[in-house]
Order: sequence, then structure tokens, then C-alpha cells
Amino acid sequence: MTILVLGINHKTASVALREKVAFSDEKRLLALRQIRQSALADSAVILSTCNRTEVYLHNKQIPPQEAAQWQQRCINWFAGAHGLNVDDLNDCLYSAQNQQATAHLMRVACGLDSLVLGEPQILGQVKQAYQISEQFYQRHDGAVSGEFSRLFQKTFATAKRVRTETDIGENAVSVAYTACTLARQIFDSLRKLNILLVGAGETIELVSRHLLRHGVKSLTIANRTLARAQALVEKLGTDQYIQVLSLPELQQGLDQADIIISSTGSQQILITQDMVRQAQQKRHYQPMLIVDIAVPRDVEEAVGELESVYHYTVDDLQHIIQRNVSRREQASAQAETIIRQENQDFYQWLKVHQFSGLIRTYRNSAEQIRQDLLEKALLSLQQGENPERLLQELSYKLTNKLLHQPTKAMQNMVKSGNAQGLQAFSDSLDGVKDE
Repeated sequence: MTILVLGINHKTASVALREKVAFSDEKRLLALRQIRQSALADSAVILSTCNRTEVYLHNKQIPPQEAAQWQQRCINWFAGAHGLNVDDLNDCLYSAQNQQATAHLMRVACGLDSLVLGEPQILGQVKQAYQISEQFYQRHDGAVSGEFSRLFQKTFATAKRVRTETDIGENAVSVAYTACTLARQIFDSLRKLNILLVGAGETIELVSRHLLRHGVKSLTIANRTLARAQALVEKLGTDQYIQVLSLPELQQGLDQADIIISSTGSQQILITQDMVRQAQQKRHYQPMLIVDIAVPRDVEEAVGELESVYHYTVDDLQHIIQRNVSRREQASAQAETIIRQENQDFYQWLKVHQFSGLIRTYRNSAEQIRQDLLEKALLSLQQGENPERLLQELSYKLTNKLLHQPTKAMQNMVKSGNAQGLQAFSDSLDGVKDE
């Protein structure tokens, strides 16, 4: 049995190549159908995000000596599925089998292999990829293999454990998230505060999403182009009312704002010290947080001199981020230890699961031998043969037949130098003696 992962990610390939091997929803289903129809794997899960494309495959029929050939078949399929030559992928495609593959899956789900160390979104993406495969196999009168199902459930539990037992996700390492974290540190709650966002680009979108997730009720977006600000509001897809202002109306927004986060492409200062002074007079000098993420700066540096104004620039945020990255790296070492434990635990379960069928087969075989010999002995008794001689013969034949296969197995272990297996068998014999 072999578990295999094939993948390309932000560390190994350019955006241009990652785009070529990405799986849309339709293409993913087609790929699962191809894998099933060609018997390439018993089960497959395809993870496709902007930063990575990975295919996890499980084949119960592949013996160790054929694993390399099977892996090459999978690589050939992967290249062909995207209309590429295998040579096009040589320098950027990575692969791993069995314990290395399952450890990789766990690291991915825990955010240890992400562009932003410890980011939580990837776990949801892994769960979604698994659910898509689960639904696909159910629709085709099947199911994800029991071993694969167990692996992914174990992976989700591992990611939860890492989140619970380490600080991998506690320290903000993106500018947008750091700005929001800073706001939550200065103010006890964001729910009753008025928040003004200046700009309508990607960073402000990320800030908006973070704030909405934390229950912000009063949100205003000011932008040079009203249509773009309105488009951002629609993109956020929230039922909450978000006010939109033009830049000439910026003073109106400042007069009401407890928190201002600005990120535009303006070449000129948009928020001056005088504008903030006027706002603070109207606000009776209640605390005001201003976070200027823009380069060049949107906010005049002198605003930090005003009473009750907390002013942070992108450089200040970068210092915080660097400190937090260091903390996440420490947490990632703890996470790696948890992953090693959970991966080992999964393979211990897998070994027991694989050999449980062997044990059941052996016991059934032994029972059949017993039944056959007993029937012959009873028939001989009915024909008047000596009971004592029959019992001696029955016990002799039963012992020989039951010991034949285990004896061959021990001889093979001796020939192959399997000291661990012989020691385990010896220990079990000691247990029989004690009984």
C-alpha cells in the first residue's frame, strides 16, 4: 500500500506556472474521474489554492518494489492533465510517499508550509478539498478509502491540537492583520467604535474583512473614486451598512472616527495635523488611533504630537511583524513535535489496521483446520476405532497444521535478519509460559 503526494507551491514555482497547474472546480472533478477510471489510485484528494496545487493519492495494491514506477505514472498523469511535458515540471514538482507524504499533509494543514507562517485559512481549504473528494466517491457508488479517511481526520485533529497547544496563530504577521490587532490592543472592544478606512485597494479589503469578523458595527470607507469604494462594499458581501465618502468629505469621516486606517497610492499627504486637531476638538479629545500603511505616507507625521492620538506608520507595523514572526517560528518548532507524534500514531494505527485482516484470516484458517480434523475423528469413532489413538492422532495433526505457517514465517525472519520480529515472537512465547 502506498500514499503519495505530488505538488507545486510558492517555494518551487512561479505564479505563471502555478496558474497552469491550478484545478478549477470543474477540472478537479474531471481529474478525480480520470484517476478513478484509470485505476491510478483507490482514493485521491486534490488541493488547489493560489499558492499551491497538491494531489494526494492512495493505492492499496502497490507493493514497495513497484512504488517508484507507480509514482512516475502519477507524475505523467499530472503533467498530461495540464497539457504539459514532464520535463516542464522537473525543477518544481515535489513528491513524497507514505510517512513523508502524511507528515507533509499535516504541515500544510497546520500552516507550517504556507507563505505566511501559521496562516489559518489553509486548514479550511484542505477540509474543503477532502469534502469534494468524499462527495465525488459517494456519487460514484463508493467512498474514500478507510485509511485515507482516517488520515484526513487525523490531520484535522492535529491542526486543531497545534492551534490549541501553541501560539502559531496568535501573533499577527501581515500588515492588514497587524493593524487590526493593534486596534484591539488599544481599545477593549471594536463593536461600539467608529472606524474610518481610507483607500479601497487590496490591503483595505483585508482590513475590512478582519474588522467585520470582529463584529465592527460602524465602518466608513473613504476613497478618491466613489465607484471603487462602492465596489469594495459589494465585494465584502455583508448585510451591514457601510458608509462611503469621497476624499473631499474626509474631514467629516475624521470628525467621527475613533480609528483611522489609511492605505492609498496618493503621492500627497491626505490627513494633516490640522485636520486631526479639528477632529479631536469635536470629539472632546477621546483616544484616536491612526494607522498609516501607505508608502508614501498618507498621514502627516506631526499628528502623533496631538493629545490622545496614537499614530503608527508602516515601519512601526513592520517592527511588530518581525517580532511576531520570531514568536511564530518558536511556536512552529512545537508544532513540528506535535506533527511527528501524530504522524507516528497514525502509522501505528495503520499497521494494526493492515494486519487485523491477516489475523482474522489466520484464525478462520485455524478454525477450518480444527473442524476438518474433528469431523474425521468423529467419523472414525463411529466406525469403532480406538478413542485414545484417535485423540493422540488428532492432537498431533492439529499441532502440526497450526504450527506449519508460523514456523515458515519464523524461518523467513531468520533468513532476512528480522531481529525485531523474532524478538516480538519470543516475547509472546514468554507470555504463554507465564499463563
